[in-house]
Amino acid sequence: MSKSSEQSSIPIICLEPNKSGYNSLTKIQQNWLEQNDFYGQSGRLLALPNAQGIIDAYVFGVGNFKQRPPLILAQAAAKLPAGNYSLEGTIDQPDLAKLAFSLGTYRFDRYMSSSKDNAQSKINLADIQGTAQGFDEMQTLVDAAFIARDLINIPANDLGPEAFEQKIHKFAAKRNMSCSSIVGDDLLAQNFPMIHAVGRASSEAPRLLDLTWGSPDAPKITLVGKGVTFDTGGLNIKLGAGMVLMKKDMGGAANVLGLAHAIVTAKLNVRLRVLLPIVENAISGNAFRPGDILPSRAGISVEIGNTDAEGRLILADALAYASEEEPDLLLDMATLTGAARVALGPDLPPVYSPNETLARQLVSHGNQWGDPLWHMPLWAPYDGNMSSSVADVNHIGTGGQAGSVLAALFLQRFVGNVGDWVHMDIYGWMPKAQPGRTQGGTDQGIRAAYMMLKERYR
Repeated sequence: MSKSSEQSSIPIICLEPNKSGYNSLTKIQQNWLEQNDFYGQSGRLLALPNAQGIIDAYVFGVGNFKQRPPLILAQAAAKLPAGNYSLEGTIDQPDLAKLAFSLGTYRFDRYMSSSKDNAQSKINLADIQGTAQGFDEMQTLVDAAFIARDLINIPANDLGPEAFEQKIHKFAAKRNMSCSSIVGDDLLAQNFPMIHAVGRASSEAPRLLDLTWGSPDAPKITLVGKGVTFDTGGLNIKLGAGMVLMKKDMGGAANVLGLAHAIVTAKLNVRLRVLLPIVENAISGNAFRPGDILPSRAGISVEIGNTDAEGRLILADALAYASEEEPDLLLDMATLTGAARVALGPDLPPVYSPNETLARQLVSHGNQWGDPLWHMPLWAPYDGNMSSSVADVNHIGTGGQAGSVLAALFLQRFVGNVGDWVHMDIYGWMPKAQPGRTQGGTDQGIRAAYMMLKERYR
């Protein structure tokens, strides 16, 4: 490392409970640790003052190896004041350490009048031995996560369909992606009837954003993200407790944009397409109703069982559209069902795919990179629960059970001739802080999907 980086960065010494790294400390520092009962406890940060009482280093407990969360170092960054830091001591995987620490620097304080300084804790890459040279993959994945988090955290009064569309166009222009929009009644003219029906009650028209990047000759992959900027539940209106977090109902679109950023920045050998149906599920005289029968792009008639299950409707039209060019891989992300949270909680999104090997690969990559997923079944016998006496399908089914599975099975009806299809039923929100994830809007599925795509399209 350079002299300048040594002088400008404050060391963080990572220690395990076995005291194997304590010999690098001075006797005074070891006594300080003993007096403060520090023995490498997982997640504990302790300042090390010098003889003048000035803090010139920290120690951080990484806990036992077998019980160590992949993103444990994020807890150090979350507790530190703004500044530049270097990592020393027990660092098992330098790239993962860089990722974890950087994820822990996230703050969302743009609406706080008391926030005079948006500086975040930063880590100097030159101070981590073993990190990749050249293309900074870990920083790209951190940026991808922050794109998703920022978008989800913005309240709906500043991120309605029109504002979201503007941000997406700017996102595309910055990355040399083409971007087009279909807005309002043009959705009907171009055969997206369910996207139009869900969003027509809002004062801001529904729209479908279509982004592309990469060589036309490369393998085609398409990402679809649910973009409901706010969900009242429609005429099946939510109670207050259920509505308070509904700014996050565009979390699928936010995470898809984060993943698209990583794909483009890494220059993966793919022809990337991103489809984002953007709507507000509002209430007015022309809102769609329970019992309505909607046409769809795929030609499947859909009986509406509950207007609060709007996400699968807009995704269905987008998935049908995506299938028309027969991509090699079609992946969608959506904050789709409360049933997924009942089954697996907020931290562990279910992933569905007819290709079980692919689903297991996603789970494996997620476990390695602090982005957990859980493989759930597309249980075909449940498909009959969505039967309707007046239409081809009822979009929520009967019985109130296996809601996340039923939603996935509903979407599968609109997936045409594609190589592989993956559906992630993400939550997009952390009710309380976890290592690498602050409370609030969060990224889910980005790193797992990116690593799978990198492996598949080398």
